[in-house]
Amino acid sequence: MKKYKPTTPSRRQMSTVSYKGIITTSSPERTLTKGFKRGTGRNNQGRITTRHKGGGHKRRYRLIDFKYEKMDISAKVKTIEYDPNRSSFIALISYLDGEKRYIIAPKSIKVGDKLIISEEAPLNVGNRLPLKNIPVGTFVYNVEIKPKSGAKFARSAGNFVQVLANSDGYTHLKMPSSEIRKVNEKCWASIGEVSNEEHKLVNIGKAGRSRWLGIRPTVRGSAMNPVDHPHGGGEGRQGIGLRRGPKTPWGKLAYGVKTGSKKKYSAKLIVSRRKPKKRKK
Repeated sequence: MKKYKPTTPSRRQMSTVSYKGIITTSSPERTLTKGFKRGTGRNNQGRITTRHKGGGHKRRYRLIDFKYEKMDISAKVKTIEYDPNRSSFIALISYLDGEKRYIIAPKSIKVGDKLIISEEAPLNVGNRLPLKNIPVGTFVYNVEIKPKSGAKFARSAGNFVQVLANSDGYTHLKMPSSEIRKVNEKCWASIGEVSNEEHKLVNIGKAGRSRWLGIRPTVRGSAMNPVDHPHGGGEGRQGIGLRRGPKTPWGKLAYGVKTGSKKKYSAKLIVSRRKPKKRKK
């Protein structure tokens, strides 16, 4: 982590990931990028569906290969790059036939390393193979939910999934949330952990930096009027009253309430649900 001298109040606590020795180039492969407009938390009718999003620096989108369709062809890592659209680093790989693609960079991968997508691939970092061929206890990332659907699980910085068991055509996986879930053993996964594990330690430091990232301010409900939030109103500072617990702006219970639907089609694949964190008093 990179710390700063306290030249201003906001600089005092600010920290960033140290890219020196990790990032090998400052400009992306232009043929694998495109311009795009972010939704800023709005749906197709322009209504806000996710609050606290908007603004932010202009970005170019890097086309990441999540399907990994080039089988049994060796690839070599050309560069490790920063991607403004995700928390992990990305790697530019070049296949033996000359085609280049971006992938999520695993932890400890370096320029010049080789990887392969194959059913018989060795258990080296970055290699990709079916879950049924991966030994119990192995850490994997970029895991598919359905065969050939593309990577969905464990894609953000520092994340990984652990293989716990193989039985009855399913592989039991321990998710980053501590949930244990069954996935078809024909699904593919990459060996290793996602890069940039220090991302969670970053201290934003000042409000302006959040705005660069496209994060708008979050206002406390108790600072609002009663018409805007269930916690609003009252003379001076007020508690939440005689309610069972804190509420969302729409009146639903918040904090410590289970939100996953037990009727969801995939609920039958959950072996053990995640254990909620205890709130600090």
